[in-house]
Amino acid sequence: MTDSTHFSAGNTPDAPRSDLPGLLTSLATDLRGVDYTLDGVAGLLGDSANRALNRDQIIPALIATETAARGEAADAALAAVVRLWLLAVPQTQETLDAALPGIGAGGLLELGLIEPVPGSGMLAAKADLRPYGWEADTATAAEGNSGAELWVASDLAAHQQAGVLRYDHVLGIGQASTTLVQATVRRRVSRALDVGTGCGIQSFHLLHHARHVTATDISERALAFTRFNLLLNADALHLDPDRLEDRVSLRLGSLLEPVAGEEFDLVVSNPPFVITPRSFGEEVTDQFTYRDGGLPGDEIVASLVAALPGVLASGGTAQLLGNWEIPAGKPWSERPQGWVGPDVDAWFIQREQVDPEQYAETWLQDASQSRDCRHYQDTYAAYLADFASRDVEGIGFGMVWLRRPPVPAPGGAVRRAAISRFEEITHPIEQPVGPHLGAAVERSDWLASNSLEDAHLLVADDVTEERHQRPGAEHPGVILLRQGAGLRRTNLLSTELAGFVSACDGDLSVGQIIGALAALLGGSLAGEEGFDGGAFRTGLLTEVANLVRDGFLLPE
Repeated sequence: MTDSTHFSAGNTPDAPRSDLPGLLTSLATDLRGVDYTLDGVAGLLGDSANRALNRDQIIPALIATETAARGEAADAALAAVVRLWLLAVPQTQETLDAALPGIGAGGLLELGLIEPVPGSGMLAAKADLRPYGWEADTATAAEGNSGAELWVASDLAAHQQAGVLRYDHVLGIGQASTTLVQATVRRRVSRALDVGTGCGIQSFHLLHHARHVTATDISERALAFTRFNLLLNADALHLDPDRLEDRVSLRLGSLLEPVAGEEFDLVVSNPPFVITPRSFGEEVTDQFTYRDGGLPGDEIVASLVAALPGVLASGGTAQLLGNWEIPAGKPWSERPQGWVGPDVDAWFIQREQVDPEQYAETWLQDASQSRDCRHYQDTYAAYLADFASRDVEGIGFGMVWLRRPPVPAPGGAVRRAAISRFEEITHPIEQPVGPHLGAAVERSDWLASNSLEDAHLLVADDVTEERHQRPGAEHPGVILLRQGAGLRRTNLLSTELAGFVSACDGDLSVGQIIGALAALLGGSLAGEEGFDGGAFRTGLLTEVANLVRDGFLLPE
């Protein structure tokens, strides 16, 4: 790795400047002074307008801020800031000087956050700058994720500007990035890696439970936005602006290339996973770098999944989002299973599946490519032809968790993967789901190292049972266990498994309960004619292990 991969520029063309510490301090002070926070904006707009704004619908917020701008000075100041950066409404110099007196319009111009509107005497947002934050829940607080209130700069989104997005667009805080934030298992680590950092959102969260964070991106502008955001929020992120490198290293390059030969305890990535039709002679400048990795099909995710174990320390984990192609007549999991080596723990959860037409429509709309009818038609056709060339009938989206097994003791056997799960969960789940994913991994590790027959189990607090039967029937035809938390699974129980669960109060061991059920249903373990006690025990143990793995039953 050469020094050229390290990014420390504070004055990158077409990106906010991060080399003016005095102005950054003044900006943070002014934003705090007008209560430009999540709660402050929500209070100004009202619930319904705020919810609409979160859907990128700005009209209700425009109406609310027009009224506030004519009200008391405090509301007028906050309204001006909201209209400038969230609604992309140009403001006068006098308005901005009054709203943000410490930095003023001149300072905002110098930082590159606003620009003059030619011939109008108005000043317009050159970037999006919005409040962002999170509160630590009990589980994540225990792992050092104490919560924060921040301001995050990115490029203006499609609903804030006319025309197609620039190809080096720096994406703001979107649904995919928050999905990864919520899915990440938070634990204290020494070294963490954020691959494809964008505006830096994953790094902000990592800094609350990692001693050092390395962030990579192929876009120099993205790293410039990340550096700006880190230094603007230095206090909330517990950073020393004069010694940023003590806790954060920004690296310029594609995916894992800037960290070749290094190892990390935790890697997160919201990579440019969007499957995009390739064309002959295309250049990097023809690709939306925030979403398009430049490879055909789903190769960007496939190559990243295969390469990630190589940068993980012993016992290290990686979490990412991705798309995968589903060929006609094949199960969705077939391709992802082929990406994972036999010695890597892996858990894929498919959250959504769409057809090629839906996929094309989503991503053409994302970059405002639908605004040019001819271009829209041609690109839509290119998407369909590209998928048809590989006989793709569906595209899956989901979450990926990987782990490099701990290095075995000298002379020990090479450890094979203990976790290999590929499942589809499309119903609503509890957020953040990261703590529940971490607990599920811990349960799988417990099953791998303990005797289940000797264990005493309890039914989890969030689990309920449902029984359904026909009117007048003597016994229920369907027995269900439901989870009220986490992944909110539903499990269909056999009569014997339902009987087992009802006996899980911690008094008897698993082996004792199975023995009692076998005696009740089959006469004895020695077996009566037509009853195989050994097969009964083996089958029930397997089903019980699944209930433990999924969190319906917990070791006492």
